[in-house]
Amino acid sequence: VAAAAIAASLRKTGQWDASGLAYAAVSGLSLALLRDGDRSGLIAILFLFAVVWATDILAYFVGRAVGGPKLAPSISPGKTRSGALGGALGGVVAGLVLAVAAGVGNLALLGLVALVLSIVSQAGDLFESWVKRRHGRKDSGALIPGHGGVMDRVDGLVAAAFALYVIGWISANADHPAQGLFPV
Repeated sequence: VAAAAIAASLRKTGQWDASGLAYAAVSGLSLALLRDGDRSGLIAILFLFAVVWATDILAYFVGRAVGGPKLAPSISPGKTRSGALGGALGGVVAGLVLAVAAGVGNLALLGLVALVLSIVSQAGDLFESWVKRRHGRKDSGALIPGHGGVMDRVDGLVAAAFALYVIGWISANADHPAQGLFPV
């Protein structure tokens, strides 16, 4: 990140390269710290994936089926409020199903955490859309044709992974964040 910032400074370009690199690195670091090599970490990662993926999938299908008012038309004109609510509900259900299957207690707390992660995931998706609009781009890359680029596939995960790490840090500690939420 520092090297990208220095290079941008020398080239007299904006700091978007360094900012983008830092933003992308946050998810990798958060995922690694959450995983931590134990069962709690594995459950935390699976919980995160379940919530984020269910949020994305159900937001899309509920939004398409129900329609209604747009969520943020100037940023992402296809997203609807009904889709956001459907995605949030789907994320909570998926997170709780995973928690039950993994034999984790504290379901009320995990339901709340899943709701927060779903909202943060959707905010991450909107943030990625805003960045693309700010730079006049439709897609963040061409590596995955028809899917808007790699960052479009993981935008919600980036934000939600960091959020789960912070929640875990608050509930346990920075070294073993998953153990506070997913004790085994």
